Amino acid sequence: MDSTEPLSPTPRSTVRRGAKRARTDRSDLYAVLDAGLVGHLGVVLDGAPVVLPTGYGRRGDTLYLHGSTGAASLRAAAAGAPVCFTVTHLDGIVYARSTFHHSVNYRCAVVHGTARVVHDEQERLLGLEALTEQLAPGSWSAARLPDRKELAATTVLALDLTEAGVKVRTGPPGDDERDLALPVWAGVLPLRTVAGGAEPCPLLPAEVPVPEHVLERRVSLGA
Repeated sequence: MDSTEPLSPTPRSTVRRGAKRARTDRSDLYAVLDAGLVGHLGVVLDGAPVVLPTGYGRRGDTLYLHGSTGAASLRAAAAGAPVCFTVTHLDGIVYARSTFHHSVNYRCAVVHGTARVVHDEQERLLGLEALTEQLAPGSWSAARLPDRKELAATTVLALDLTEAGVKVRTGPPGDDERDLALPVWAGVLPLRTVAGGAEPCPLLPAEVPVPEHVLERRVSLGA
């Protein structure tokens, strides 16, 4: 699907509360997902909702998730249970003149659907590559790839991005007119993820340098 095509909201994915903050371009969905490191997968297990943090990766209009073949949440998703996947970026704390209007600036994507188990060996590897490159770009070609035993212990799920919503808040507080004269500081405290210096594994030989893809990742995370 072309990134310029608009999102097609369904009853589940339509933003109702704060609808003016909804984004309708598919490129906005891609941007929120591609900038993330961790998402949350929601599924119902034994009649109760369970939401778990997990890594992910995107290729086109498909989101890939993975985990142990013994994970109950993945088994439920693999069996056809409806799932919800979310990614949220917290961009700032919004200080208002009233506590009612305190808020946060954020970018959030919510995806609904039914995941499918990836059985094709080539697609499984493509999905795992997407997951690896989402978190640590350059590592798929630098590190050892999964062997057959590791692949057998791993479930790879694919989630279509057709049913998704995006919501974004930016800017200053939205104070009431009556509060504008109050002598209370109002504004935004920006937040961002910053990478520290690369810390080598204690078992790494001293002569092994930090590779370029790690240094580039540090820069991309705002070092």
